[in-house]
Amino acid sequence: MEYVLGFDGGGTKTECVLMDSVGSIVARSVAGPSNPTRVGVEAATREIEKAAELALREARVARKAVVALGAGLAGTAQPEMKERMQASLERAFPGSVVNLLTDLEAALAAAGNGAAILLVAGTGSAAIARDEQGKIWRAGGYGPPFSDEGSAYDIGSRAVARAMKEREAQGKDSILGEKILERFGCAAWPELQKRASAQPDQVFPMIFPIVTASADGGDLRAREILQEAARELAALVKAVANHAGLGGENVAIVKTGGTVGRSALYDAQVDEALRRVLPHAKIGELQMSPAEAAAHAAKY
Repeated sequence: MEYVLGFDGGGTKTECVLMDSVGSIVARSVAGPSNPTRVGVEAATREIEKAAELALREARVARKAVVALGAGLAGTAQPEMKERMQASLERAFPGSVVNLLTDLEAALAAAGNGAAILLVAGTGSAAIARDEQGKIWRAGGYGPPFSDEGSAYDIGSRAVARAMKEREAQGKDSILGEKILERFGCAAWPELQKRASAQPDQVFPMIFPIVTASADGGDLRAREILQEAARELAALVKAVANHAGLGGENVAIVKTGGTVGRSALYDAQVDEALRRVLPHAKIGELQMSPAEAAAHAAKY
C-alpha cells in the first residue's frame, strides 16, 4: 500500500498525519517547530523528518512506502524561502512528491469550500478570507515585530512588558510577574530580558498558558491582556472581511491555531470581539486538521 504524509508546521510545533491510499489516517505525531523563517531551513526540515519518523514507526510503515507529502508551513509565504524549503524537503524525502503550502493555505483548505474567513491564532497570527469566486485576501502572518497581533507571542510580550512596568511603579513584582519569572527560573527581569533577546520564540509564546491560567484565576491584569489580544485578532478578521465583501449572515469564521481551545475564557473573549466586528457571522472551528488537509493536497 502507498502512503502520504501531511504536516502542519508553526513556530512552536509540527503536527503530522500518515494517510493511506484510501484516505484513512493511520498515525499521528508531533515534533518541534518547523517555521523556517523562525528556526532556519535545516532545523525546520529536521523536525519534519522527526515527525515523519514517529508516525511511520507508530504505524510500522517503511519510509519507502511514502509516495508524497503535503506540508503547510508557517514562514513560507516569501518565494525565496518557499523555494529553499521545497528543495530541502525534496532532499530529505527522495522519491516522494513534495507539495509545499503555507500554513494559511493548508488551514483554508481544511475549512472546506465556499466563502470563509480563517483566523489563525498560534505562535503567530493572521486572517485570510476567501470569497465565493475563490479570491483570497490576507492580513497579518508576517512575524514579529511587523505583525502577529493577538498571538501567543504577542500575549507573552505584552505580559512581560506590563509586569516590568508594574515592578518599576510598585517596587515589587505582581503575582503575574512572579509567575513569569518562576516559569523560566529567573531571579530578576534583566535575566529574562537577556534570554528573550537571544531566543524570543522560546520565551514569549511559552508565557501564554501562564497568562490564561492567571486570567482564569481572576487576575484582572491578565484578563486585560487577553482582551487586548482578542480585539487585535478581531481587527485582522474585520480587515479581510471588508476587502472580500464578507459581512453577511452566511459568512463563516473558522478559528485554528495553538491558542484555540486552550482557555475557555480566552476563547469566549475572542468570540465576543469577533461578534462585535461581524455580528451576523457564524463562528466555529476546523472540522479537519490542517495536517490532514495538507495530506489530501499532496499530489502524486
